Amino acid sequence: MNKTIRRASVFTLLLVFALLVRATWVQFYDGQALANSDDNRRKTISQYANPLGDIIVGGKAVTGSAKTDDSSDLKYKRTYTDGSLYSAVTGYTSQVYGATQLEGIYQSVLDGTDTQLKNPLDTLTGKSTDPGDVITTIDPGVQKAAYGALGDKKGAAVAIDPDSGKILGMVSTPSFDPTKISGSGSSDASAWQKLAKDKDAPTVNRALKQALPPGSTFKLVVAAAALEDGLYSSVDEKTDSPNPYRLPGTSTYLKNESASAPCENATLRTALQYSCNNVFGKLAADLGKDKVAATAEKFGFNNAKTDVPVRASKSVYPTKMDDAQTALSGIGQFDVTATPLQIAMVSATIANGGEQASPHMVSQVTNADGDAVKEFADGDDTRVVSERTASQLQSAMQTVVSEGTGTNARIDGATVGGKTGTAQHGENNSQTPYAWFTSYAKDDSTGKKVAVAVLVEQSNAARSEVSGNGLAAPIAKAMMEAALKN
Repeated sequence: MNKTIRRASVFTLLLVFALLVRATWVQFYDGQALANSDDNRRKTISQYANPLGDIIVGGKAVTGSAKTDDSSDLKYKRTYTDGSLYSAVTGYTSQVYGATQLEGIYQSVLDGTDTQLKNPLDTLTGKSTDPGDVITTIDPGVQKAAYGALGDKKGAAVAIDPDSGKILGMVSTPSFDPTKISGSGSSDASAWQKLAKDKDAPTVNRALKQALPPGSTFKLVVAAAALEDGLYSSVDEKTDSPNPYRLPGTSTYLKNESASAPCENATLRTALQYSCNNVFGKLAADLGKDKVAATAEKFGFNNAKTDVPVRASKSVYPTKMDDAQTALSGIGQFDVTATPLQIAMVSATIANGGEQASPHMVSQVTNADGDAVKEFADGDDTRVVSERTASQLQSAMQTVVSEGTGTNARIDGATVGGKTGTAQHGENNSQTPYAWFTSYAKDDSTGKKVAVAVLVEQSNAARSEVSGNGLAAPIAKAMMEAALKN
């Protein structure tokens, strides 16, 4: 064979081989990636070709699917029952704007593409499968109580079963109806634009995704650190706490909200009862930032992977502080931040004898036949503080509610412990303060327990009337009553 022809033949064969390799690569490797791409219209068409699975609350679906008009190539769209009530739990799934919260995490379960739903033959052949459902731990009564009590206030609330870690309620206000943005029509686009421009950010889940200064609710963590360290032996031992307390290395004095409160050398019980800044500022400085950080981190601060299963924003206890800043951190200021979920976890841990049950708001993922393909166990406890420390703090928190700053959380027939908080907002506290309340309640007859945290960012109350007891405690009370009743 002519040398030139032979070389041309070899080159041609190599080109053919390269084309075959490329075609095989595209079909078996890139093909899957292209099929799964969010830019692939066929994926969206397939996803909405049939009704989606549902998110279940209290045994009933709070989601659904409805047929679209004949002009759309997407046959179904998502619908929501009481969408505004449950949006902080479900999130949304939209034909245009994607999916969030449980809708996003379990999208493949809800549209039937998850391999957990398929038998081996279906997996091999690629046969479509009926969608599964997501069973939540949310208690409808608690959810409704929280949503109704928050009303038109901007804020968030979380309720947890201290023994199991089940999240019983999660509300963020102002809320929104996910049904209005689930389709691809002009009305959905208009609703989306309105939400995007809203300065109050209704689509942000404030219970999980917004960490703010926790104010005096953080004093529970500092008190726990002092007891665990042995700095003080009990909540009834007098502390060494001048009033007012001068921040270390400065000429600035840390004052208390009430000048008449008995805060000088107060016990931890009295300091929590009257929310004495001088006591907890000095406690934090005496312990040092490392010891306070160690206790805070046991409660869950500085953990970037708190998944319930939606991932919560990190609650932060800063580590780079001087002594004065450490003192300010002791009253939940400086750069300390926390989500309502994290503050609820603090009270839940104390109510559970010092053990923290892993918080979760999904109990099961099921297939179309109702069989569980994944279960989330209750409990999974981690020891945070000793049982004795937890018992001491329970007693002191009960005093806060019975005689101190948290009287609006009292419940007949239940033992209630709590802690108020008012956190500075804006430079030199120029904006309306944040009102916090965290608590636990135990039914005196049944022993049933619940722990909550409430944050009110903004309300119609006058600035002078903004307090944890005035704004947040009544919301917590409504949630606790609903939880103990069910």
